Amino acid sequence: MSDPLDFSGKRVLVIGGSSGIGNGIAQAFRSRGAEAHVTGTRHDEGDYLENEDCDFTGLTYHQLDVTDRDAVDQLAGGVGAMDIVVCCQGAVRYGRQEFERAGWDLVVDVNLNSVMDCARAFHPGLAERDGSLIIVSSTGAFHAMIGNPAYGASKAGAASLVGSLAQAWARDGIRVNGIAPGFVATKMTRVTTENEKRRAGVIERVPLSRMGTPEDMAGAALFLASPLAAYITGQSLIVDGGLSL
Repeated sequence: MSDPLDFSGKRVLVIGGSSGIGNGIAQAFRSRGAEAHVTGTRHDEGDYLENEDCDFTGLTYHQLDVTDRDAVDQLAGGVGAMDIVVCCQGAVRYGRQEFERAGWDLVVDVNLNSVMDCARAFHPGLAERDGSLIIVSSTGAFHAMIGNPAYGASKAGAASLVGSLAQAWARDGIRVNGIAPGFVATKMTRVTTENEKRRAGVIERVPLSRMGTPEDMAGAALFLASPLAAYITGQSLIVDGGLSL
């Protein structure tokens, strides 16, 4: 019996795969034989050398600003059809910036509008290959986000988009699923992880008694993109160590 988690011959693109959760997902697919591509906002991978949560070994990097609506279409045309596309782009603004129009617009544009842009742009290639689209949202999609209304609302929208696209694109042979991470130690969560009191408070609320890792999210992505999940579509898998229980 062949290994259902062998992605040899498959082409994978992780939007926002330059660091954190996205980078972990990209490396997981690469380690399973896939041709893995990632995007980031900086000119090239060398600009990320100071980031501890970046590993570009074996990955093909593409610069992409997802707020540039034309750039997403250009990337899709340039890289060709993909078997798996993971939308893992994300933005958050602290200090109550999301209550102001500029902060709100930026976060919603990255976390929601660009997800639909990417889904639309890569739809033809995914349909050609009976592909899989995975949208990374957050457990913040399902509860109030103190101080971050744009983040919560945009992630709720992304989670809702999973079901809408799954229903619409099943006829095209595309499965659409999502991952809703809990607290994961990345550069986006440093406001919590670098504060000893806040970090301890988070871990105390997690039944599995630890924060998540990019590798935890990668396991969920591998499963959802694999034949093991061939009859699963329109679902967002909560990966939070039991935090939301």
